Amino acid sequence: MSLDRLAINRWTCRTTPVEQLLEALPAAGIGSVGLWREDVEKLGLAQLRRRTDDLGLRVSSLCRGGFLTASAQADRASALDDNRRAIDEAAALGAPTLVMVAGGVDLADKDIRGARERVAEGVAAIAGHAEQAGVTLSLEPLHPMFAADRAVISTIDQALDIAESAGSPAVGVVVDTYHVWWDPYLERSIERAAASGRLLAYQVCDWNLPLAAEPLFSRGYTGDGYIDFPSITRMVAATGYRGDIEVEIFNEDVWADPVGTALATIAARYEELVAPYAG
Repeated sequence: MSLDRLAINRWTCRTTPVEQLLEALPAAGIGSVGLWREDVEKLGLAQLRRRTDDLGLRVSSLCRGGFLTASAQADRASALDDNRRAIDEAAALGAPTLVMVAGGVDLADKDIRGARERVAEGVAAIAGHAEQAGVTLSLEPLHPMFAADRAVISTIDQALDIAESAGSPAVGVVVDTYHVWWDPYLERSIERAAASGRLLAYQVCDWNLPLAAEPLFSRGYTGDGYIDFPSITRMVAATGYRGDIEVEIFNEDVWADPVGTALATIAARYEELVAPYAG
């Protein structure tokens, strides 16, 4: 089965130097990579783009923008400037989308409703810059347990409300199975995203138990946990989505695997649990 649509998010192999990961991907038959801004900091934009081009790799996404919930005006202005830089980095790398994590509740006011309003205002403020750069903004809802510190946006519907209010076709959502598999309205919200042209990215990994001490690191190889990948992939495929399917795993055991072993496991699970249902 073809791996043409399989992408590997750089943090799936977080402890592997990015240069080594990039070289390992073509050897594993994988042609796309999701990069992080820390990779830009380490290698520089020009060198990172050169390496991906030389290896024939597509960049599926850049992580991450967002964190727009600060209550202080100076902090919000700084965040907007940083997001504009992130958009420019995505464009320079040839990444079609910048993944956006909203940011958590500000302890200065503990106002979650206000935080969500600030996210909407911030996204609207940078949407035009994204359009001009030819980059989309993929708002990523995170599981509600991360609302305090990472994302006050927990569902695809919430993310779509913000995307639609931005008044720009450049703003949409990413469906990340780890964060949204539990949502009883998942199928409806995926259909809503597609109907408005805002289904921009699809990321997969499993929900493992017991949760790690850092719950963010409880993501697992597809098939190791509780998520029904055939079902969710069918939902996404039914909308006509034919973009990259990016594997994004944060797990210390996975990071301990040799990169070749990790990529082989990912490819085998993808061929079994995802690709046959992806359209």
